[in-house]
Amino acid sequence: MASLLDKVNTLIMANLHSLVDRALQQNSVAVLDEYIRQAENNLTALEDAIATVGGNVRTLKRKYEEYDAAAQQLDHDIDTLLQKGQETLAVAAQSDLNAKQRLAADYKAQYEQQSGEYQKLVDARLKLEAKLTTIKQEREHLLALLELAKSKEVSLRAIKSLDDLAGIGDSDVARIGDQIRARLDQASARMEMATTRLDQQMDEILEKDKIENQLAERKKRLGLA
Repeated sequence: MASLLDKVNTLIMANLHSLVDRALQQNSVAVLDEYIRQAENNLTALEDAIATVGGNVRTLKRKYEEYDAAAQQLDHDIDTLLQKGQETLAVAAQSDLNAKQRLAADYKAQYEQQSGEYQKLVDARLKLEAKLTTIKQEREHLLALLELAKSKEVSLRAIKSLDDLAGIGDSDVARIGDQIRARLDQASARMEMATTRLDQQMDEILEKDKIENQLAERKKRLGLA
């Protein structure tokens, strides 16, 4: 269980800026895809663990309540036996009461401990789901940026070809080259505008993620988590 929580916490604490930077450097979304794969696998394991621990919590709580109720009934019965002068039966009942109280205390301690573990798992799942959603959104933005980059590279190669044609000296070829170059300039300007918008969107999401992390740390420090 501890190992699973360690893996999940590592994914939760993964630096979004670093992941995006690595993806841009490699000119590929493979870095984000690997994170998503690991997160989804650990999320599945986490949900299985939550179901298992949650079942244990219910069982331990039921056992505690059963022994606690039996102990309370025995406590009442001992008073009745003593009032009727049944000393021998009262001694046996007291011994039984002591045993049931110990069992009730043991089950209560286990129940409280498992409840804490259960809550940790639930909290980790919520945080990992939120991080996974953010990463998936970033992947789509990054994919669009990379596609734009590839388009601009194609445009640059086309412009270079036109520059080569311009040296031939034919006026008709030069005029056609100028027209095509003008169209490419317009397309490049549109791509730059789209890239700027995507950059702004990505910056907004990254800043939102940073603010949420800061607030989470503040809540933790204030005991509000």
